[in-house]
Amino acid sequence: MFDDPQFSRRGVLATGAAALAGFALPTQAQESVAVSQSADEPLFKISLAEWSLHNAFGRDGKDNLRFPWIAKKLCGIDAIEYVTAFFKNQAEDKKYLTELKVRCDDLGVKSLLIMVDGEGHLGDPNEAKRAKAVDNHKKWVEAAKFLGCHSIRVNAHSSGSRQEQMKLAADGLRSLTEWAAPHEINVIVENHGGLSSDGDWLSGVMKLVDLPGCGTLPDFGNFRIQGDQWYDRYKGVTQLMPFAKAVSAKSHEFDAEGNETKSDYYKLMKIVLDAGYRGYVGIEWEGGKPSEIEGIMLTKHLLEKVREKLSA
Repeated sequence: MFDDPQFSRRGVLATGAAALAGFALPTQAQESVAVSQSADEPLFKISLAEWSLHNAFGRDGKDNLRFPWIAKKLCGIDAIEYVTAFFKNQAEDKKYLTELKVRCDDLGVKSLLIMVDGEGHLGDPNEAKRAKAVDNHKKWVEAAKFLGCHSIRVNAHSSGSRQEQMKLAADGLRSLTEWAAPHEINVIVENHGGLSSDGDWLSGVMKLVDLPGCGTLPDFGNFRIQGDQWYDRYKGVTQLMPFAKAVSAKSHEFDAEGNETKSDYYKLMKIVLDAGYRGYVGIEWEGGKPSEIEGIMLTKHLLEKVREKLSA
């Protein structure tokens, strides 16, 4: 079902097998230990963001159906985060969503959230366009509910002065969050370029919205505001964690010791844990080399190493 010729040509399964061969994967006995440890509630759990496979995956929904299998069988990860780009036309296709849910259930894979892009600006200064953007997101709230997710991830893009953008973004987020509340789906904002990558600005937006169903998804790497202007990632994560309902462990490159070269994962995860967060931390590999599966596995092993050290 999964290993069809079209998918194999993209090289994911082949590179995945090669990547796994290079790592010391758990034996059956070790897996039993891991299960007993998880019962004692680890400091945090590890999930996989679909964007980690953005070069391999097509946009017609077919590869999205394979995502749960790849996460579980190739990467040993049983919780996933979808991206709308890979099944943009299937948001309201109940047959498709049912097939996706069945595959997850059969594999014991948990659907956590849907990252929504391309549905308009929730902070658009034009009131009609802002309302349209809110409406465009509603189908993804319903899809998230159907799949058993806890949240949709949205963007807070706007235009105007700093304060104007804060008020506009808060207005759109408040409207969507209020609509999503009866569905028991959170609306969470990632630092994703522009003012949203300014931790002070985005935390201010959260305070303006002031709803329990609206929160943040701090991303370790997305703190470029524009051009060469970067916000301090450690300060930003610290500011966004009080509102966090998910965390994204962005990775681009690893050194010979297996550490991410742009982000100090030990420092960042200590910030995350000090905020009281004990949920999933999503792997989001965005590097060029090595392969996507290898990058995912390197990120996973670093998170496991950090977790072991911080648990001591």
